[in-house]
Amino acid sequence: MKPFEHGGNVYSAGVHNPAVVDFSANINPLGLSDSIKKSIMDNMESLVHYPDPAGALLKQAISVHYGVAEKRIILGNGAVELMYIYFHCVKPDKVLIPVPSFSEYERAALAAGCEIRRLYMDKGREFTLDRAALMELLPEVNTVVLGNPNNPTGELIDRVELEAILARALVTQTDVLVDESFLDFLPHDGNYRVMDLVEKYPNLLVLRSMTKFFAIPGLRLGFGAAHKQLMEKLEMGRDPWNVNLLAQMAGVAALKDRAYQMDTRQIIPVCMNYLYDALSGISGLKVYRPSVNFILISIEGTGLTSSEFTAMLGEYGILVRDCSNYPGMDAYHVRVAVRLRADNEQLVARIKQVLNNKVGR
Repeated sequence: MKPFEHGGNVYSAGVHNPAVVDFSANINPLGLSDSIKKSIMDNMESLVHYPDPAGALLKQAISVHYGVAEKRIILGNGAVELMYIYFHCVKPDKVLIPVPSFSEYERAALAAGCEIRRLYMDKGREFTLDRAALMELLPEVNTVVLGNPNNPTGELIDRVELEAILARALVTQTDVLVDESFLDFLPHDGNYRVMDLVEKYPNLLVLRSMTKFFAIPGLRLGFGAAHKQLMEKLEMGRDPWNVNLLAQMAGVAALKDRAYQMDTRQIIPVCMNYLYDALSGISGLKVYRPSVNFILISIEGTGLTSSEFTAMLGEYGILVRDCSNYPGMDAYHVRVAVRLRADNEQLVARIKQVLNNKVGR
């Protein structure tokens, strides 16, 4: 795999067959809500106008939903765009990235000419973040990027630990970029979220993706929260119409749709626990305990590499994420999204079939 390839690329995979099931992208399996569909249809005629460059209605909705001041919010064409804006506008010399983690952290930093410092998480400790090592490295870097939960490992960093990192980073004049893109999937995220701390810590940038939880990756929508000092730099690097009109209005509708949010937070944990238990019962698999809507699996015990395993599942119309191109991860890990029960049962059955076929060869 190429270093910065992702899951969910249904175009290169040729996934236009409805029989194909995509476990490679961590998108809400409930799909588009009726409220988002209605919003898109209701606002089609407005496409003759430019989108609001200030995104006022969406910022109001975000402010109410997440409890952060509108003036501390910046909108993005997905959370990834805001990563690129940050690195191009701030231009930190040295960036610390615990790995394995989402590859766009490194790609965005490299695009701005930053020097990357990797903090490798130990496979023997199930890829848990070494908090002490991170603290020791803060004086040596200008920015640290933390996924919470981390993709693909699913590890969560609690709020108390994060604030300790923020306080230390403030002393060392290190920016902390916290990616909370999957926190919406938690039934309760109060023990992990730090968005409300942007007023207290001028070195903090918090990112949230709305594409994953609300199942709109093709529409692209995300936002960030930051202190005034940092926000002014980010706004200078933003295209004034970077979030299109339909995305803005879909975001407003999504945040008002409490029923969809409640259904997601009730259904996903049940599906997640089923899939974790079912996969854990398959010989040869080491399944890492998940926190949200994706699960990391080591297949080393099967004798297959991740590329072989994904190819064999692909023959059955099942797409999973080969994690061999994640820095710090070997050729024996895959990640699967949590989907609804019937799809999850199909995944488990196909994995058993693949492994049984391997034994029979």
